[in-house]
Amino acid sequence: MYETFEHTADLGLRIRAKDLNTLFEEAGQAFFSSIVEDLSTVQSRQSVEIHLASDDVEYLLFDWLRELHYHFDVEHLLLSRFKATVTGTTLIALAQGEPMDRARHVMLHEVKAITYHGLRVERSGDDWLAEVIVDI
Repeated sequence: MYETFEHTADLGLRIRAKDLNTLFEEAGQAFFSSIVEDLSTVQSRQSVEIHLASDDVEYLLFDWLRELHYHFDVEHLLLSRFKATVTGTTLIALAQGEPMDRARHVMLHEVKAITYHGLRVERSGDDWLAEVIVDI
């Protein structure tokens, strides 16, 4: 489950999930839901495999979202389906989507960057909670 929250001129993403794999998958969906109005309009026509390692799980989430942002910003790829495996501070993921088509995809925000401000990933009871601010 994910939701957005207002943060001055930025947009906050809050993600809750039962495990880290699901947390990263939901974070990918939350990120692209902040870019395109209806994520269900994005079809699985193209796949991207992503391998990342980081010092801790917070930076791993930051790097994950930054990598997704790169694929959108440089390749104009909208991604909507994610399969992630987090082992310690390593991520192996498959993301699926298609190139942006302005005739079918209504854009919401232009994301400029993922920020470190307010970045957190932590256990919350039996679940995981993440918050990240995106600069729009």
